Amino acid sequence: MIYLVLASVLFPLASGVYLLVRGERKERKNLLFLTGAALLVTAVLAVLTVCLAKGRELVWWTMTETLSLVFRLDEMGALFALLTVVLFLCAGFFSFAYMKHEEKEKRFYGYYLMTFGVLLALCFAGNMITFYLFFEFLTLLSMPLVLHNGSREAVMAALKYLFYSMCGAYLVLFGLYFVNKYGVTLSFAGEHLGKELARGQESILLWSAFLMILGFSVKAGMFPLHAWLPAAHPVAPAPASAVLSAMIAKAGVLGIIRVLYYLFDPAFLSGTWVQRSFMVLALITVFMGSLLAYREPVLKKRLAYSTVSQISYILFGLSAMNMTSVTGGVLHVLCHGFIKTALFLCAGAIIYQTGKTRVEELRGIGKEMPLLMWCYTIASLGLIGIPPTGGFISKWYLALGALSVSGSFEGSSVMAYGGIAVLLISALLTAGYLLPITISGFFPGSGYDYGSLKKKEPEKLMIIPVLILTVLTVLLGLFPNPIVHFIQNAVSSVFA
Repeated sequence: MIYLVLASVLFPLASGVYLLVRGERKERKNLLFLTGAALLVTAVLAVLTVCLAKGRELVWWTMTETLSLVFRLDEMGALFALLTVVLFLCAGFFSFAYMKHEEKEKRFYGYYLMTFGVLLALCFAGNMITFYLFFEFLTLLSMPLVLHNGSREAVMAALKYLFYSMCGAYLVLFGLYFVNKYGVTLSFAGEHLGKELARGQESILLWSAFLMILGFSVKAGMFPLHAWLPAAHPVAPAPASAVLSAMIAKAGVLGIIRVLYYLFDPAFLSGTWVQRSFMVLALITVFMGSLLAYREPVLKKRLAYSTVSQISYILFGLSAMNMTSVTGGVLHVLCHGFIKTALFLCAGAIIYQTGKTRVEELRGIGKEMPLLMWCYTIASLGLIGIPPTGGFISKWYLALGALSVSGSFEGSSVMAYGGIAVLLISALLTAGYLLPITISGFFPGSGYDYGSLKKKEPEKLMIIPVLILTVLTVLLGLFPNPIVHFIQNAVSSVFA
């Protein structure tokens, strides 16, 4: 099985390198065929890996007893891997139409494929050394997606992304030294670092856990290290913005999950200042991101601030450290992935078809692109948390998980009810920055010039990925039980 795991990681990496070193070709069809084939083959390999390699630990390379590259697929990694496959396929095929007039298309697809491979490696990582190595590669390989157009704004945003990400990685590395020294193992299948094992070193290990959480939260866009995200999204191409928001930022979420529930015993961190600080920072980010999105006039930047807020919903669920909250957080990983990819692709299609980038320019857009705007509206309802979308189910579990915090430590009741209040206020703000686009889009008012109305519906290669993601958003709300049970099984293993 080691060959199957390596193939699913190395094939997209090798394909990306080939596209980068491949000589220029005038025939665009060849480039799209190679990229599409690479995406599909990688998807098949990843799905086969999920189906056949579950629970097996596969050592690829051993340097020392501690430093070894290990792949191991568990339920959590499988969930993130399948989400990565769906989102990269949808955004990738959307890009075939969106990137039609781009001069640096070959470079974009090269780094896009390599980023795909590195994300799968993160999902399949079996210890923290392997995870950290590919986490660093993820920053380096995804940065060219941000600076794609080469403008000064894009270069500055990419440098900001690099600087923030490297600072976060150093925080993780600092904590990793002490976990390696005083912990039992860095394996995700090993014994948790609990109270008994940490006796005498509690203080330094709590600080190590906090620094690792803070370091991974940089990629997830948590306050106060979130500024790279709203800078990077508006300048990147829409397909890159979609995977940056929906999946690359989730690499930080997966890192936090691995720290909180695989390296450390949740009982060791529960009730400590680490948990309280993490909860406070997550809630601040939820409210701040929603408020900034509400005030932002540029569409893609509004969606970027929305990502800052919505990913911290997930982080709040993880910080509550109970079965229900973690189930809600992981379920929101899926819901947010489908929804935010759909929203960014909708924004990209609007910009591609009309050139409009600001919210006030979108009056009557629903008359011009009715199918696309219906997809946007349904995805928006999911992000708000309106049934029957998946966002309602995930936020329901998050609210129940917040109530379960009450009484678990001093001040937990304030944290629980304050958390629910912040989540509700954020939901109202989410409605306030998403739904006015729908309302003015379908009901432009008496001053709208209906005589100049022209249908500008995107071509099929753009609209089909958006439709697929919209349908998945609704299906996740209508039939949540199978995926909820799968997540609960994954979460129960770390609380055992």
